[in-house]
Amino acid sequence: MFSLKILIVEDDAVSALLLQKALEKNKHEILGIADSGEKALELLTQNHADIVMMDINLAGELDGIKTTEIINEKYDIPVVYLSASSDAETLNKVVGTNPSAYVIKPFNIRELNMVIELAIFKDRKEKELQKLNNELEEKVKQRTVELYDANKELTKALEKEREINELKSRIVLNVSHGFKTPLTSILSSAQLLQIYGEKDHPFKIKIAKHAGKIENSVRALNNLLTSVLFFGKADADQMKFRPKKMFMGAFLKELMDTLNAGKENDVEIKMETGNIPKTLTTDSELLYQIFENLLSNAIKYSSDGQKVDFNISFENGQLISTIRDQGIGIPKSEQDQLFDRFFRAKNVGIIEGSGLGLSIVKKCIEVLKGTIEFESIEGKGTTFKVTIPVSK
Repeated sequence: MFSLKILIVEDDAVSALLLQKALEKNKHEILGIADSGEKALELLTQNHADIVMMDINLAGELDGIKTTEIINEKYDIPVVYLSASSDAETLNKVVGTNPSAYVIKPFNIRELNMVIELAIFKDRKEKELQKLNNELEEKVKQRTVELYDANKELTKALEKEREINELKSRIVLNVSHGFKTPLTSILSSAQLLQIYGEKDHPFKIKIAKHAGKIENSVRALNNLLTSVLFFGKADADQMKFRPKKMFMGAFLKELMDTLNAGKENDVEIKMETGNIPKTLTTDSELLYQIFENLLSNAIKYSSDGQKVDFNISFENGQLISTIRDQGIGIPKSEQDQLFDRFFRAKNVGIIEGSGLGLSIVKKCIEVLKGTIEFESIEGKGTTFKVTIPVSK
């Protein structure tokens, strides 16, 4: 672990002292402890800091969020938020300040060290990327001025390069966010489980609660990895149609069990099956990917008390299914991007996701030579209709 110059901004003297001791134990230099945003800014005018540990709830006119906004604008120093709260409202407040990391109290030294290392690494890589982008943009401008009139094909190539860079940036943003949130939850819950596990039965409910959080976070991380591996196969042209006989009853039961186990809200899945044969022949893995992603999205973007209708039937050699939800819907202006990789609509807010699910659905349907249609109204819900050719 390398030594860093760290400013602590914490209005609770005991918490500040404990944090100072933990950081000094790992050979970091503490520039000072500020109990207000105003004092923190004053210290930064006098000393250079490598990183700032910022309590969100500060007394005075400048809370942690406002202070961070000023630090971002004037000093461009990575900030790690400290908070005893991990609720959606708090996360929604801090997301606009682009913090380098977010630590939930109480924390242990190992977790703290890991978060600081990740924050410094993220900051350095972002600055390196910004420098490279600036250099690239300057070169592009110079080349465009010199060659635009003589060679329009060069302009097209530069535009393609810009699109590739934007795609890379979106990959970094979505994947890093997808990893950071589940891992933070796993670390925090594991820490609490260690504490509760030392006690007797009165804490069993809490243990179960945090164990559930770990399970859900691991599932989210596993889904993300599965999605990335899926497209690795697709891009390498390894996606093949492998039909085999499957038992529809067992297939649907496994699908519903998985969806119900992974639900984090109170949304009912109402499944209705039509005249479906006991067995069908198709690629069950691709079919599972289609239904699991569509139904998971329908659940995730619905609210407590709403329901998702899942109708599936067999007609004229085709498996026909509709998935209808009453959730947030898709803005009309963005519907033509729905199946693009890493696309996430502007109205998803803080709902987690990688933007890969519907891209996977589209790719699987293409391999199965099926079709997908959808209708959506923002604020009222979305309906998908999938038709897959199968054989008995």
